Formats: sequence, structure tokens, C-alpha cells
Amino acid sequence: MVGDQLEVSAEAQGKNKNHISMCLTAFCCRPERSSSPSNLKSSPNPIEITEASANPQPGGSSFHANGSQELEDSLPSGSEQQKVRMSPGQSSNIVSNHDFSNGLESWHSNCCQSYVASENSNFVNGVKPLSGSNYAVVMQRSENWQGLEQDITDKVIAGVKYIVTVFVSVHGDFHGASGVQATLRIENLDSSVSYVFIERILVSQDCWRKLEGSFLLTSNPRRVVFYLEGPNPGIDLLIDSVAIACEKVGMTSSPNIVSNHDFLNGLESWHPNCCQAYVTSGNSNFLNGVKPLSGDNYAVVMRRSENWQGLEQDITDKVAAGLKYNVTVFVAVHGDLHGTTGVQATLKLENDSSLSYVFIERIVVSQDCWKKLEGSFSLTSKPRRVVFYLEGPDPGIDILIDSVAIVCEEVITYRVSSNDEDISNNDEHIVHNPQFEDGLNNWSGRGCKITLCSSLCNGKILPVKGKFFVAATERSHKWNGIEQEITGRFVRKRTYEVTALVQIFGHTNNADVQLTLWVQSPNGREQYVGIAKKSTSDYIFPKNKHCLKRTQASDKEWVQLQGKFLLNGVASRAILFIEGPNPGIDILVDSIVVRRPIKAGSSVPPITEVDSEDANVIRNVSLTDGLNQWNPLGSCKLSICTHPQSFSPVEYSLSFYQPQNKRYILTTNRTETWMGPSQIITNRIKLHITYQVVAWVRLGSGASGPQNVNIALNIDNQWVNGGQVEANNDRWYKIRGSFRVEKKPSKVVVHAQGPPSGVDLMMSEAQILPVNRKTRYKILKEKADKIRKQDIVLKFIGFHEDLSGASLKIHQIENSFPIGACISRSNIENEEFVDFFLKNFNWAVFGNELKWYHTEPQRGHFNYKDADELLDFCQKHGKQTRGHCVFWEVEDAVQPWLRSLSNIELMKAVQNRLKGLLTRYRGMFKHYDVNNEMLHGSFFQDRLGKDIRAYMFREAHHLDPSAVLYVNDYNVEDGCDPKSTPERLIDQILDLQKSGAPVGGIGIQCHISHPVGEIICDALDKLAVLGLPIWLTELDVSAVNEHVRADDLEVVLREAFAHPAIEGVMLWSFWELFTCRDHSHLVNAEGDINEAGKRFLALKNEWLSNADGKIDASGEFKFRGYHGTYSVEISTKFKSISRSFKVEKGDSPLVVIINS
Repeated sequence: MVGDQLEVSAEAQGKNKNHISMCLTAFCCRPERSSSPSNLKSSPNPIEITEASANPQPGGSSFHANGSQELEDSLPSGSEQQKVRMSPGQSSNIVSNHDFSNGLESWHSNCCQSYVASENSNFVNGVKPLSGSNYAVVMQRSENWQGLEQDITDKVIAGVKYIVTVFVSVHGDFHGASGVQATLRIENLDSSVSYVFIERILVSQDCWRKLEGSFLLTSNPRRVVFYLEGPNPGIDLLIDSVAIACEKVGMTSSPNIVSNHDFLNGLESWHPNCCQAYVTSGNSNFLNGVKPLSGDNYAVVMRRSENWQGLEQDITDKVAAGLKYNVTVFVAVHGDLHGTTGVQATLKLENDSSLSYVFIERIVVSQDCWKKLEGSFSLTSKPRRVVFYLEGPDPGIDILIDSVAIVCEEVITYRVSSNDEDISNNDEHIVHNPQFEDGLNNWSGRGCKITLCSSLCNGKILPVKGKFFVAATERSHKWNGIEQEITGRFVRKRTYEVTALVQIFGHTNNADVQLTLWVQSPNGREQYVGIAKKSTSDYIFPKNKHCLKRTQASDKEWVQLQGKFLLNGVASRAILFIEGPNPGIDILVDSIVVRRPIKAGSSVPPITEVDSEDANVIRNVSLTDGLNQWNPLGSCKLSICTHPQSFSPVEYSLSFYQPQNKRYILTTNRTETWMGPSQIITNRIKLHITYQVVAWVRLGSGASGPQNVNIALNIDNQWVNGGQVEANNDRWYKIRGSFRVEKKPSKVVVHAQGPPSGVDLMMSEAQILPVNRKTRYKILKEKADKIRKQDIVLKFIGFHEDLSGASLKIHQIENSFPIGACISRSNIENEEFVDFFLKNFNWAVFGNELKWYHTEPQRGHFNYKDADELLDFCQKHGKQTRGHCVFWEVEDAVQPWLRSLSNIELMKAVQNRLKGLLTRYRGMFKHYDVNNEMLHGSFFQDRLGKDIRAYMFREAHHLDPSAVLYVNDYNVEDGCDPKSTPERLIDQILDLQKSGAPVGGIGIQCHISHPVGEIICDALDKLAVLGLPIWLTELDVSAVNEHVRADDLEVVLREAFAHPAIEGVMLWSFWELFTCRDHSHLVNAEGDINEAGKRFLALKNEWLSNADGKIDASGEFKFRGYHGTYSVEISTKFKSISRSFKVEKGDSPLVVIINS
């Protein structure tokens, strides 16, 4: 992204072909562009000045593009044998003046100068043109991004792939090679600017090189500019010719794959499906006078006793997987019919052991009236048999079929001209009639009525995008709304972005509105995919109806809903709908658009190094300078006090401490909870640095019972939690927390707050310290080496030859430390997801499939199928599994039917749940989270008494004694939640154990932001006192910048791997769109591994041991390695010997016998 763009420009052209032709252009410089693939820069639209100039002066410095490779087709200048003519492909070149035969006409220099060199004007350093008689020279470049550009806005179309071919060279004072890059600058309708990397090559001095690449636009922006950039400042860029051509010449039509499509040959190739059919013509008298629509005949399907009976044709040999087919059928119906009936086009897919159906399209047809049915389909794999058929009307109703066409959309139809209309392609037209310009066509009410409106409430509500909006009225359920079937219009494993403008109308101030996709798989499995949800508000006339808020609406205006979806499996049907508000509230919809999102550029790594001189951000910490730098927040009063003798640390156990400094700030006269001591730290905060917050607090007079005390940061009026504790007035409490600032703030204030008005607050030794993670990592590596590695002695026994002196290589195949991930039933339909999971994780946990609300959504209606299939998948691939979860203590996670039960019925339901789940899966799950989040909820305890929690553990152990039973909660590790501290969790576990609960392990969820290793370690140290194994059960870190996310993930993983009490880590999913927090994924939705994923893989690789050497005289080899599975390869004079072995935890050194 760049800043505001300068929108002033002037044309400059040089057209003299017979004389020295130069067009020098000078522009204002532009701001840096962080999203450029090569860290180049971009410019605003320029102010262009045309003038004459002398020949360019050579000069510059060398440039090396990391990772680039020299191409084999370098062309020395002036080599007649290697002159090449531009071959733009089958379609026309859209670049104007592509070979500079008209000087610089249509071209513009980007903040530099340029001219066209020809034989008359002396070629640069004797470099001759490659394909014509001229070439452009771009000179006086002071930045990498400066070059030559051309506006191609009117020549490109969304959805069409363009091939780019450019012949370039460089000239200047440098050695080696320099990079040249082709780029698109996209100026969007919302005035934002983005960049599309096309290709980059390395070019040697005065040698022509061929740059080839391609691009495809997913939408039509306001402006598209193609430009060439790249060499270091001072190096001239030489351009021989430029071609941008469509990949293929468009076809206006493809062959119809349906045999005898118009029944000219009777019923040849067609077969009635459990009914009868014939072909009628003028000679045989048309049925009831209904004449054919397009030819001389039509088919009549009769004596139908079931809806699914109709006419079919086998098209197995005429379709291929991965292609889209468009279906067009003209149909009518005849019979004893009042009103209308439905006709549907369907595919039947037959495999060796299964049968499935693909819905194509369904339309409503009136008696004896021809109607056009249109739809499409694509196959993700080729089944054994594919049958197309028409079905649908009620039994006894005849189907009339005039003609059938199924056409492969192999090549996109397009025209290249400045007056082209929008092209109808799959991505841009997933939703038909998106702005209701065609009334209610393609739309229907989902259990309610929909009405087309041009305004409401005396003109206070008006459409935004077009002339109409739709109101969904007479809603009796939350799921009622507006819907459209989009079956066959999207491709599995591809990401789609949905954008809708919505509003509510009725007697309410706000309500939740949600975009949902209902999907049915070929085997009948249903899935609801939540795409986007927003709390919206009632109506009001906005000041500017075209000014849309992209954040949560404050009150009474159109709200934008935006989200993404990706389907892992095949969908036989898919319906997109809007739902959410309570019954009686109308939903207003202005527009709904589904398209492929623009691919975001890679994140730029921020500067996160901590200087050795970086110190405490807080000034006057010791208070030796009185209250200097400190200010009261609000009308409270601050004073400096010293500790009385009664605060001596000898009065407390070793678990408690107090500040070393005797001075503290006393805050009195507090009339609001937010009042306390504050300090402005704006200019002392660095972006992207993680800061640790430490402070001592204590309550003064006026406190009755424990109170929350918080160190807060006000960052441009946004509240940030810097750490929180629940305190009494009996002693000092230490607050530890963290924060990070991602954008340059105008003001940052830190302050203490929390207790109710009237309660005095004391604070001492407040510190905000930048975290030096690299220093911490050195310590963690040493700790991990001690607890995760072992001294190993390999003893080679029974070999026929003496192995002493033989060389060997040891390679660790897998570290046995458990690292798992969350998976869901739909994920295992995605081949790329499965591949990444199987390669990189050895444990699994199910996202929702084992939870009570999933296995018994309605009382007595059970669904174990999803969990069964996931468990089968894990067992097949040798992955251990955690059972999450038997119960969930938070009331919002309890299904409504369960909440409505009496206490007696509820207890019976709890018993049935335990028996049903634990006996069904006895011995299959290694762990169970018995009652999830007991620090944050108390539904079962409130209803059934305190002992219910221990009862759940006792009964679970009785039903499956092999499973280790865990408590599981969040926010225990980061100091941000006074409800969820290590001390509280310890008390809970001890209380359960006193009641006979066999608690076998501690689950720390670890949904964490800006983690600090020392804080995590401190929490783990406290919990480790219980002697129970600890697992991080739901780890994720969230950061928009992938490099920052990678850093955060590394912090947590290193702390876990280096702590002796941690016995395993589970990532709470890793695939985009299937995580519980945004910006926490390691792999992008379509399978690209991002920076966080690369860091994860690098750590896993670091935690593998390899060794090589020679076997000693006693037939042994010694090394130190991580626990896990190894292979060893021994090389003797005569042969190579391979063996594998395992290193388990045990005494050190571990002796491993390698037999012959």
C-alpha cells in the first residue's frame, strides 16, 4: 500500500523517426511501497514534462537479485545470427507502439528520463536493436522502481490470462548482473493502490535477455499500468520490444457433447428412467397442440410414478475432470396441473462401490409453456460412469424436452477492444443478479417472503449500489432470509470472497446478521459454513448514501458484511443465504457479490531487533524524583509513600514477594475505576517490538474482597490490556503482561486502574521492557538439549565382518515429541491439507466433531459419524488422538435442549453422555478433556452441585481407565486474565483430587498474543509443582504480519520444548479459513506455506539430530541426539548396510543394539 496518490498528469510524446528522437520526462518522486515483491518503490500518477536532451551518460552500481538464476538464452548485442522477432502468440499484442517505432508514443517515464535510440542517433555503446531498428533507453534513474510505463486499462479484461514477453538489457558502470522486473500497478475503485509482480530476471551488461511472465486480473480496477523497473540507481534500462497478449484466442462456441440433442433421430442415445418416452412431431400431432421450440420434434416423458423418473443419456466418454460444462435445456410440462411444477437437471455418478448425484439446476415450469433451464457442472475426478438426466415434476406429469445442450467451457470467450463489456466468467458471476437489476430473478426467500424495494420509510432508506434492494419479511425463525443457489458455480479448494451490504428494519436497535453457505455433499452430508457475521443496527438515512463503513456500524445505516469461504469436498448442492436477526425483524439486502479475492502480497519483515541500550520505557521508576513524569488520570490525587514495616517479606511464604523499592505511588480520591497514576510514553515505544509489563500493586483502604487491578495502555483512545491481577488488601501483587504496537500512534498513555471508586490504589516499580528474544533463545536451546536429548551408544553385534573403522551416517527420521494439530471432518477431503498434516504432525484433536452439541444436537438424535470417520483416518495413518471434549462448562456452549432440562433430567443426560461416549470409544483416545474451561464457566456445577465435576472425572475413568483425564482452560499462561491464573488452576485441581477425581494432566489452551517467554515459563513452573504432565492443547498465535506471527509462534514452541513438564503441543488448526482466530494460520487457504509455516518447519527440522563418523575398535559409535526414530547407514569396503532404531526416554547413556 502507498499513501495518497497525486492525480495530475500531462501527455508527452516523441515521434521523429528519422532524427534523434528523445523524450525526457521528469516526475515528482513517490513514497515507498512495502508490498513490492522485490522491495521496490512505486509512484503517484506523475506530472510529465517533455523536453529535449543529449545522449544519456552511463553510470550506476551493481545489483544482485538473490535467488535469481541466469537464463541460457542471453543474446550478445549486435549478433545478427541471434536477432529475434517478437512473437506475441496467437492473439494481438495489446501494447501500443510495442517496438518504439513511433518514439515514446504511449509510453511514459516514471520519475526518470528516457529516449529512443536508433541507428541515426548512435546506439548505446554499440548495442544494436534485437527485433527492429529502435529501442528505448531509460536513464537518470535514482531509485530501483524508476522505469518506463504504459497505461493498459482499456485493453485488459478480468478473468483473462495475459502472457508478457519483453526483451531487455542494461547498461552502466557495474559488474556482474542486474535485475529487471515487470510489474502492474493497480489503482482500485476505492482509491487504494496495489501491485502485481509479473516476473524478474537477471541481465548482464549490454546483453539482450528475454523476460517472460503472465498475469490475470480477478476484477476490473479503475486503472491498470504496466511498467518495467529494477536495476540499481544509475544503471540504464534498455527495452527492445514489449508484447502482452491473451493466452488463447477466444472461441464463441464449443461442440455440444449431447448426442441427438434435438431428437431428430427419435430416442437414439436416450433412455427413459423407469418410465416411458416417445418423440412427437408434426406428423404425429403435437401433444395438446404444443409446437416444438427450436426444431421439428420434441421428446415426451410419460407414465412417471416417481419425481426422479425422466430421460437420461450416458455422457461418460464426453466429459473430463477439471473442466466446466454449461447446460442449456428447453423444457415444458403437461398434465393435470394447477399452477407450476419443478424440472431439474441432474448428474448420476457411478463408481465401483458408490453412487452419488450432482445437482445442476432446477426451474419452475407452467403447463404447456417452454422454459429455458440453464446451469453448469464440473467434475473433480472422473467416475466410472456419468449419466445426465432430467427429472422433477410430480408423478403423473409429463416432461416435454425440446433440445439439450452441454458445452465445455474450455476457452473463455473474450474480445479485445477499448469498448469491451464485462466478460462473463466463473469467478465474477457466481451470484446471478447481484444488485437486483433483474428484479427478484434467481433469488428466493428462505422460509419467508422477499420483496423488491426502491425505498423505504419515506425515502430514508435508499439503495446504495443500484436502483433496488430486497427486504426479507415475515420471518418466523432466525434462519429465515434471502437465498440463492450457487451449485456448480465454484471450484473446490479455491478461496472465494463474499461481500454484502445489509441493514435491518424493525423494532430493535441492533441484531446479528450473518452470511452462511449451506452445502450438501453427494452422499447427503450437510454442512453450514459461516462466512461473515456483523452486529448491525436499525435504519436511518445516511448523510451520503455512497459512503460505506467497512467496520461495525455505529447505528442505523447500511453495513458491509465480508468474509471468505473454501470448500474442501465436492458439493452436489450449495445455497448462499443471509440470516440472523430475531423473528419479526426484516433483513434488507442491497447487494451480494462473490468473487475470487485478490491475492495479498507477502508480508515485509519488520525491524524487531532490541538494542542493548533499550531500557525501561517508564521514567522515574524508583520515584527518587518525586512525581516527576507521573500524572493523575482524572481527578484522583497522587502522593509518594514508603512501605511500613508491616509489609516486610518475612511475613509471607516463599510464594509471595513485594517490591524491592520502599517507595510507591498512593492514589486516593478515586471516583472512577479507570483513575490511577499515568505516564505518557508515546515517543519511547517502537513498532513491532514486544514489550513486557511488570508492576507491583496493592489495594488500600476501602476495599471489600478481591478486586481486579490492571495495567492498561491507552493507544490513540484504544484500550490495551498490559496485565491484570485479582488483589486483596492483604499484600502486594505482581502484575505481568505484554503488548505490542503495530501502527505509529499519536499518543500512548500507560496507567494503573481497576478497583471500584473509593478504593485507594498503590503501585510500585512499574516497568515496560522490550523483550530480547534472541538472548532468551540461547538459554532455551541449552535447556532443550538437556531434557530432550540423550547420550546414545550404538553397539553393532553379529555382523560377519569387522565394522571397526567403517563409516556411518545417522539421520533422525522423526522426533518423538508430540506435536499435533486440530482437524475437522471436511479437512480430510482436501488432499493438500491431508498431505501437510500427515507429514508434519503426529497427534490429532477434533475441532467440533466430539463435542456434545455436535454428537447430540437434538435430544436423542445422535451423530457419531463425523467423529468415527476422523478416528478411522487417524488410526489408518498412525496418529494418536486427544478427545476434546466430554463436557463444556461454559453455558453458551451448551445446546438449548440441554439447558431446558430439569435438574433430574440433566443429571440423567450427563450419565448417558458419559456412558455413550466413553464406551463407544473405549481405548481409542489417549486423553480426554473432561469438562472444558471450568475456570470460566459453571453451568453443570450451578445446576447439579459442586461434586458434579469430580463425578465426571471419576465416571470417565471407570468407563475408560486407559485414557488420561485432563483439565483444560485458557489465559492461564499470559497474565491477562485474573479468572485464569496458575494459582487458580492449581487450587481447582487440588480441590478435584480431594473429591476423588483422577486428574491425570493439565491442558493449557494457549490462544495467545504477543507472547513473552519468561511469563509463559513462570506459569509453567508454578503448574509443574503438581507433578502432572502439561500439554499446550490449542496453541495459536495471531498477527497480521506473517513474520511477526512466525516470531510469536517460535517463542511459544521453544518455551514448550525446553520445559520438562511439557509433554506435548497441539496447534489449534493451521490452515487458513479453518482457524478460530484470524491471522493465525501457517498455510494459506489454497496451500501456500506462509512465513509462520516456514518457521514451524524450520524448528521441526532443528529438532532432528544427525551424526556421522566411524565405528570404533570396540564396535561402538557414540553421539547425543533427540528422542525419536533414526536410520543408520554403514559403509564398509564391500557393501552398505542400513538399519533403523528408536531412542526412548531413559537412563543416559542409552545403549542401542544394532543386530546384523
